[in-house]
Amino acid sequence: MAEKPPARRLSRPRPPRQPKQSPDDHAAALELLREGELEVEGRLIVASNATLYCTIRRGSTESACVYKPIAGERPLWDFPHGTLAGREVAAYAVSRAAGWDLVPPTVYRDGPFGPGMCQLWIESDANVDLVALSRRSDHQMLRDMAVFDAVVNNADRKIGHLLPVSAERLYGCDHGVCFGEEYKLRTVLWQWRGRKLPARSIEALVRLRGELASGPLAGELPQRLTASEVRATRQRVELLLEERVHPYPPEDWPAVPWPPY
Repeated sequence: MAEKPPARRLSRPRPPRQPKQSPDDHAAALELLREGELEVEGRLIVASNATLYCTIRRGSTESACVYKPIAGERPLWDFPHGTLAGREVAAYAVSRAAGWDLVPPTVYRDGPFGPGMCQLWIESDANVDLVALSRRSDHQMLRDMAVFDAVVNNADRKIGHLLPVSAERLYGCDHGVCFGEEYKLRTVLWQWRGRKLPARSIEALVRLRGELASGPLAGELPQRLTASEVRATRQRVELLLEERVHPYPPEDWPAVPWPPY
């Protein structure tokens, strides 16, 4: 049985640094995350599940990363215990297959506290006002993220889960509570609700439909999700392509996560 991460606060993380491994070089980043040696630097105590800030090294290459061991996951009533790490990896796979590249390179691997997910650390631009960013309706990648969240049925898109590296380029993190079968989209990005999907979103969804049908994604998602969850993901893609509008909030589920930040 894997050793559980200590409940106490670990040593304070040193200030985050710009990763030496670019998140845009996916092949190299994934190799580093899978094969590198993890050294825990500290724990991000604001997270509800054990989220460890680490340095990962392989040869002369090193970077910062986040490691979330399954042993540190808190049980949830609406998601099977021990599945959150796999859902984070599945979210990366979907984002990558659609061409959105909104999720930092993410892998499933063993670590100091057992198996879990390992994700490249993204250094956010501290000059970007996250609250103002989350309200923008003219931000192309933010709108991509709203469509991505609808596909993966993200139940927890908070403002603090936005990782802008510049005014126009951003990533998203914390996708452990995604891919539920029932519609439970909960997000701060409702500014496009009911509006027609842009052409770039339709193109991404068509690409994703093909990947889900016969591409590498068709073989990868069943390793992380149940058959019914994979089927529900396909159905959400088909519905978005059929309706061609951003979804409305659910009527029987809180529309915004709490706290929203």
